[in-house]
Amino acid sequence: MKQQYRCHRQQRIKQQFMSRFPDNKIISLVGRAPRFDLAESVGPSVRLAELLDSAFGDGADFALDYGTAAGSPELRQEIAKDHGVDADDVVVTVGGAHALFLIAFTLCQAGDEAIVTEPVFPLPRNALAAVGATTRVLPLSFDTGYQVSLDALRNLLSPRTKVVSLASPQNPSGVAIPASTLREIVAMLADHAPQAWLVVDETYREAAYGADLAAPSAVRLGERVISVSSLSKCHGSAGLRIGWAITRDAALRQTLMTAKFSTVISCSLVDEALALAVFRQRERILGERRKLLAENLQLVENWVSRHGAFIEWVRPDAGALCCVRLKREVFDAAGIERFYATLTKFSARVAPGPWFEDDPWVFRLGFGLPALTHLAIALECVSVALVEGSADGAGV
Repeated sequence: MKQQYRCHRQQRIKQQFMSRFPDNKIISLVGRAPRFDLAESVGPSVRLAELLDSAFGDGADFALDYGTAAGSPELRQEIAKDHGVDADDVVVTVGGAHALFLIAFTLCQAGDEAIVTEPVFPLPRNALAAVGATTRVLPLSFDTGYQVSLDALRNLLSPRTKVVSLASPQNPSGVAIPASTLREIVAMLADHAPQAWLVVDETYREAAYGADLAAPSAVRLGERVISVSSLSKCHGSAGLRIGWAITRDAALRQTLMTAKFSTVISCSLVDEALALAVFRQRERILGERRKLLAENLQLVENWVSRHGAFIEWVRPDAGALCCVRLKREVFDAAGIERFYATLTKFSARVAPGPWFEDDPWVFRLGFGLPALTHLAIALECVSVALVEGSADGAGV
């Protein structure tokens, strides 16, 4: 009886925790990686040695005090300069996910409505649900190129809408929302949901391809627009855990700063010093990664073209990620299982669509992490999985 009670209690506690933060196999991305990892959406990481002299120089022996609640003034100035805002508009956070949680916690109460897209990287949606907001889904579709439908968004808005959470470029598709569409959304919110804030996750914005220009930040489109980003994706510095929220509303900025102080007090001074060094070398760091992304994207595009009998894709606008779809006439449910089983056999992985509430026939392909030769080998593993997973390959 005691054992049954203990098991029942543990199950009840697990269900209670999961209701706040639902489990998702995407957590495996921060576990042990396979040999050929095409599930990730990052590029090569910056090495600590690249930053040490710039970050510390002769002043490495500084005191490990608390930082400020807003973040280092020098770091905020660098972030602001890149976004065309003032340093006082920036709150530095412990990664972009922390910024998204603080925004949800600050702006939404139980019963308020928030609009999120699907498919979506789950953390923004989970943060809103965790604070009791009712999340309404704005569907995005592979068949429409993951474009935002203004009519569909308008039908979801109400006076109870407090947050509209978007990403541009999106995760998992890498599709950007055009500036003209974002302007229309800002105007729409003013008319139909005047209490709402537009939150735009711009984590992949600067991960342009080759000589392509990065899209301008959405933060200057209106007073009720909040931009969120981090150093994790474009700058190869996920281990620093430095992100930020930018708002031109002074009252909201103060509230976010207070919320940050109440959760983590401040960011690490070491992380902030290294982040400042990243910004001071950003042209080199971004330039190297944009060249790699352009080369790898071209390889992926050629690979997709060669496998048109099995797959189709939506070409991304920026970022080290894209969505590929297995053709339904070639893959049944058992074929999808064979496809993933074959990848596992080769110690390779892609990110399944259900991680993002997308179609099981869709997967996210990350192409920024490996060098060109390694990516070519990894894609050949996927090629074999396509053959073995297909209806014709079932009897091989």
